[in-house]
Amino acid sequence: MDPSVTELVGGLDHLGGADHGYPTTAVPPRSGPIPPKLQIVLPVQGAQESELNERSYRDEPSDLSPGTPVPDEDSVVFSKLTYLGCASVNAPRSEVEALRMVSILRSQCQMPLDITLSVPGVSEGTVRLLDPQTSTEIANYPIYKILFCVRGHDGTPESDCFAFTESHYNTEIFRIHVFRCEIQEAVSRILYSFATAFRRSANKASLTAKAPPLTPDSDVFTFTVSLEIKEDDGKGTFSAVSKDKDRQSFKLRPGMDKKIVIYVQQMSNKELAIERCFGLLLSPGKNVKNSDMHLLDLESMGKSSDGKSYIITGSWNPNTPQFQAVNEETPKDKFMYMTTAVDLVITEVEEPVRFLLETRVRVCSPNDRWPDYCHTCSQSRNLLNRTYIMPRSKEIQKQMRKKVIEIYQHLNLAVRPKQLPALVRSGVPEALRGEVWQLLAGCHNNDHLVEEYRTLITKESPQDSAITRDINRTFPAHDYFKDTGGDGQDSLYKICKAYSVYDEEIGYCQGQSFLAAVLLLHMPEEQAFSVLVKIMFEYGLRELFKQNFEDLHCKFFQLERLMQEYIPDLYAHFLNLGLEAHMYASQWFLTLFTAKFPLYMVFHIIDLLLCEGISVIFNVALALLKTSKDDLLQTDFEGALKFFRVPVPKRYRSEENAKKLMELACSMKISQKKLKKYEKEYHTIREQQEQQEAPIERYERENRRLQEANMRLEQENDDLAHELVSSKIALRKDLDNAEEKSDALNKELLITKQKLVESEDEKRRLEEESAQLKEMCRRELDKSESEIKKNGSIIGEYKQICSQLSERLEKQQTANRGELEKIQMKVEGCEKCSILFSKEGRLKVLSPPKEGSEEETDEEKEALKNQLREIELELAQTKLQLVEAECKIQDLEHHLGLALNEVQAAKKTWFNRTLSSIKTVTGAQGKESV
Repeated sequence: MDPSVTELVGGLDHLGGADHGYPTTAVPPRSGPIPPKLQIVLPVQGAQESELNERSYRDEPSDLSPGTPVPDEDSVVFSKLTYLGCASVNAPRSEVEALRMVSILRSQCQMPLDITLSVPGVSEGTVRLLDPQTSTEIANYPIYKILFCVRGHDGTPESDCFAFTESHYNTEIFRIHVFRCEIQEAVSRILYSFATAFRRSANKASLTAKAPPLTPDSDVFTFTVSLEIKEDDGKGTFSAVSKDKDRQSFKLRPGMDKKIVIYVQQMSNKELAIERCFGLLLSPGKNVKNSDMHLLDLESMGKSSDGKSYIITGSWNPNTPQFQAVNEETPKDKFMYMTTAVDLVITEVEEPVRFLLETRVRVCSPNDRWPDYCHTCSQSRNLLNRTYIMPRSKEIQKQMRKKVIEIYQHLNLAVRPKQLPALVRSGVPEALRGEVWQLLAGCHNNDHLVEEYRTLITKESPQDSAITRDINRTFPAHDYFKDTGGDGQDSLYKICKAYSVYDEEIGYCQGQSFLAAVLLLHMPEEQAFSVLVKIMFEYGLRELFKQNFEDLHCKFFQLERLMQEYIPDLYAHFLNLGLEAHMYASQWFLTLFTAKFPLYMVFHIIDLLLCEGISVIFNVALALLKTSKDDLLQTDFEGALKFFRVPVPKRYRSEENAKKLMELACSMKISQKKLKKYEKEYHTIREQQEQQEAPIERYERENRRLQEANMRLEQENDDLAHELVSSKIALRKDLDNAEEKSDALNKELLITKQKLVESEDEKRRLEEESAQLKEMCRRELDKSESEIKKNGSIIGEYKQICSQLSERLEKQQTANRGELEKIQMKVEGCEKCSILFSKEGRLKVLSPPKEGSEEETDEEKEALKNQLREIELELAQTKLQLVEAECKIQDLEHHLGLALNEVQAAKKTWFNRTLSSIKTVTGAQGKESV
């Protein structure tokens, strides 16, 4: 709000009617110029309204109403405060505007209101204004709505004031509330309480059974963002453009004004309010840089009429140079990409959020047949939709993780509470997996196995060679296990060796190394050995490794029966192909999916295994078959086996796909009763087969089956070895290329360093020469200045002497003329003497003069001539010295000019040019590396 252009009414509007006695007196007139008026009002939002808004935000019941005492809560109460009023602001986070409002409200407020302020200690709390007499609530402001706090600067009249801005009624209206403290030192303490409320995490989660389980979805917010392009239809309106027949590209017309419309709709989790949009950007191309995006003029923003979407509209002038690429006709059967971005401020998200949309467009020729604009087409027809899954801010994720940790730490796993399966299905937090796995396996206090492990690793194993061979094949790309002889491989070898000695009947089997490696990634080797023993003996995995594999075949039979029930069409297809479960599922059961599937999926499977038992394998196996059903129905026998080896594990390298798979697996309900029924059916069939066939045939069949299984396992081992060798070759090649590039860069660096050293030496030499030149010029200049001063003093003295001589000469001439006039007057008065002089005053020679007078006159003339010659000679000498001084000055000035030219030329030497070229090359390389 700019008071200079906005005329508002001053005054204090009271809350709660006349019962509170808050006057509504207007500001009295003042003398002089009338300042701009401000609307100084108490919050219009009453306690009940604000509590309702807060309840809708927190989903908590509330019985508060205006005027009722406030219940005790974790808050800090400050008294001796006065409320100076509030006003609307355009920039709620601008300190300059906030301080300006504080100054205006403090100077203009005529009726301040005494209040008590309650500041909460947690971020879910509410700032409350209380009546100091009755402690009843006047107004309240949830912490999440408060955007900015400020205090008056020291040394100003506002130093005893503070203020905060808030988002009013969840809209684009922002208001600032100003307060003054009787005790100036209390301002800092109040602002510290606000800062504490902003930092504090949410209240601790309830650990009762009624508390809903926390899932990964509680940290994820899904938004659907849609793009619509509108074009000027020539009738004064903008209509949605159509798409190509393939529904992939927008069809645009060149030179037509356009509008971009973005629809943002939240699809899951608690609603996050979109506070505002501060940028709608557009750029031709795909995968464009942020610097290449161009800002569009925003026309409107806000919620849709149904309140479900947030709509942003911006105008797009295609004739501007930066959009020339999408304003020129696209060649036939071609298309181009266009990127649109929208920047939003979203509640509870610390940083601004940017949604990016990349779409294909075609600019059609103006001569093409163009269909009429569709004014009534549905939005879904002409919209480009994208779904974004946005995690919470880091602070909120940290709070949620803390809650989950607290729940696990307070669980009594010996009793197995009801909420435990739901927690485990959502995934155990990574930081807690090692501890939780030990608790779930019941070996967190198993010191006996730990001590026995330390003894077992000292013994010899008969299967040492098989263990050593498999160690290098176990997670060869993982940093912890990739180094031969490293800590990871050493710990893995000791665990597998210790178990082969501990369980002599089973010993070491292929697949154990993968399971042991997964455990090692979350706990020390002693604890990992204890959990491995528990899984093998108490979770039924040991039975799968027995020599007759009877239990393993029973599991295959159960899986086929479950397929027949849940996926009958895929079961029939496998039956026609002759594809049996042991041909593709043996590795699933023997390694618990650890051999080929990504670790984040394997960790979740181990979570479920330790919580719910080995039946989880059936859930995951059925989920894998169900999600791959469409692809498997199109394959033959060999294609199906190949599909299970490569495409299936590759598909779940995407965390999103793995998450969906585990959600599907957890949603399948496979009862133990049903598994027991299938197990009984298998044993019945086996008994019937044994009764019907001869022992030799049975043994031969069993032998063939074992040979087939052995060949299959060897083939899988060869495939794994081939993948390992291929990956090592590729890594070696990449490493060689990197080393060659590094060598080339090192050589360039050395050459550059050498040039730099030479350039620095040249620079130092030139600097020394320049310093010497400057010193020489300074000395010559000082010398010239001293000579100029000396010559100046001589010339001054000469001028003074000449002046004195001129004065003396003038005085002498004046005296002589006076004497001559006197003599002439006397001679003219004498009759005898007048005849001796002519009328002009000249002497007439009538008789030879006397010798004495003639000699005297000649001597006097000769003396005056000599004196005049001396003066002229002295003047000539002085002029000569002056000319010589001027010549020296000109010579020095010439030398000084030459020196300055040399210094100037030195600046443009090879060193400067070389240094400039190095800087240019370095800058260019920096830009290329960026």
